[in-house]
Amino acid sequence: MYYPDELVEEVRMKNDIVDVVSGYVKIQKKGSSYFGLCPFHNEKSPSFSVSPSRQMYYCFGCGAGGNVFTFVMEYENYSFPEAIKHLAQKAGVSLPEAEYTEEMKKKESKRSRLLEVNKEAAKYFFYQLRSDKGKDGYGYLRKRQLSDETIKKFGLGFANVSSDDLVKYLKSKGYEDKLIQEAGLASFDEKYGMHDKFWNRVMFPIQDINHRVIGFGGRVMGDAKPKYLNSPETMVFDKSRNLYGLNYARTSRKNNIILCEGYMDVIAMHQAGFTQAVASLGTAFTEGQASLLKRYTEEVILAYDSDGAGTTAALRAIGILKEAGLTGKVLNLEPYKDPDEFIKNKGTEAFEERIKAAENSFFFEIRMLQRDYDLNDPESKTKFYREIAKKLCGFSEEVERDNYIQAVADKYAIGVQNLKKLVLSYAAQTGFAKPAERPKSGIQKKNTPEESRKKSQRLLLTWLVEEPPLYHKIKKYISTDDFTEDLYKKVAERLFADLEQNTMNPAAIISLFSDEEEQREAASVFNTKLNELTTRGEQEKAFHDIVLAVKRNSYEYFSQQLGSDVSALNQVIAGKKALEELSKTHISLD
Repeated sequence: MYYPDELVEEVRMKNDIVDVVSGYVKIQKKGSSYFGLCPFHNEKSPSFSVSPSRQMYYCFGCGAGGNVFTFVMEYENYSFPEAIKHLAQKAGVSLPEAEYTEEMKKKESKRSRLLEVNKEAAKYFFYQLRSDKGKDGYGYLRKRQLSDETIKKFGLGFANVSSDDLVKYLKSKGYEDKLIQEAGLASFDEKYGMHDKFWNRVMFPIQDINHRVIGFGGRVMGDAKPKYLNSPETMVFDKSRNLYGLNYARTSRKNNIILCEGYMDVIAMHQAGFTQAVASLGTAFTEGQASLLKRYTEEVILAYDSDGAGTTAALRAIGILKEAGLTGKVLNLEPYKDPDEFIKNKGTEAFEERIKAAENSFFFEIRMLQRDYDLNDPESKTKFYREIAKKLCGFSEEVERDNYIQAVADKYAIGVQNLKKLVLSYAAQTGFAKPAERPKSGIQKKNTPEESRKKSQRLLLTWLVEEPPLYHKIKKYISTDDFTEDLYKKVAERLFADLEQNTMNPAAIISLFSDEEEQREAASVFNTKLNELTTRGEQEKAFHDIVLAVKRNSYEYFSQQLGSDVSALNQVIAGKKALEELSKTHISLD
């Protein structure tokens, strides 16, 4: 729904960004800003800043940035209208009721429409499971000992054997072919036309943390391949930043989250009372998912399958959890393969005991490493100890490293001093493990001609933000029409209007955009670091070059339009004159 600019600004002003962000992230005041660990990427040193004066946040590690709306959109996976509604409720601001006519539905953002069609598909699958056509799917779920209550809670459904049932249903509801395809619910080819992606499968709706259906997983009935089929990634479904079951697990009030491999494991564990269980979405565990888990817990227990593939996956996940600053433990499920099988055979009390006895992830790594060595052979045993020393070098904090050296020495009957010598010897040869490099800023891109044009326009705006008096020195040469990039033109229009009044409101400028990526890009204008040049003369030359680059780009742009746009002639004439004058003009920064 569209909200008037005045109402959007009222909601923003009544939600101080420091108060809102501190409800999600631990931040501390340093100088005029607040700093903390970025919730949007893995880091160990705080690079996430919140500015009370500008009412903005920005991460100098990953480039995430914006105002209070952007933060809520990115953290909670909300659309812009949803973020406004959430913050309005928080601040006690009344919003007009949303009355969606057919015309308004057509104008809804692509994101909202994708969520809407997914929800309709989930309803269709849900009812098919309870029809005669879904009896095989229902029988499978009952055979897996799932109760009707659990089936309902997770919205489980069934995709019929026919290959176009869902397409026909969604089209009857007014959804167009293109949207159905973009949602990953159907495919098109010359032979079969539009046909369902999922058929003859038990369906698992995948929900985001706000219980909105963003995709699906389907388990085939019979021996067809693949056994499990998942939705492709879409505008609303990012597998690397979502986890199955997290919408329930995040409110479980347990002191850990249990990470599983499959949907059925999660569902079986929730039914057994272990409501903190989640699973990755048909892909390996990712850094983005680790960052997501860090919002809700400090300890993650890995409940992967006990076979070789599960062990390999667990070892990989341990490293990711460690980089994210999470404590990792590993659940011993033997002699059973997975949590579902364990609970069915041993019960919930036995599973609870296994959780309490979950193994420290470092000792799990060492135990898995031990399988490659014969400890009865002195040479092999020495190699094993060297590998332990190598792993101990991974602890950059001395106290933590010493604690693990002591614990490993006790566990494997190695003298503490001997193990320390091994660690120091290895460190002397290779150096201790370096901290993971931070991701480069999201605003850094290849230096293509297009990016050079964007960069010069972005930098000019940044100069004017950092030194507002410069605006009055260049306004005779530069106008908002010189910004040929739509986003920067929109920023310039509002910024120039503010500067004419000798004011500036960065957070309000970001609110001009409803798209999260556009908000992030607009935020970069207010947070891009200008090169620190030694002398004032160098600074003046750099600024002059940027102004000249923006004007030259504008002149070239409108020159190209002359063939089809007569109105561009005036811009070209004025641009040429301004270029000639600018090339001879000195712009003082004082």
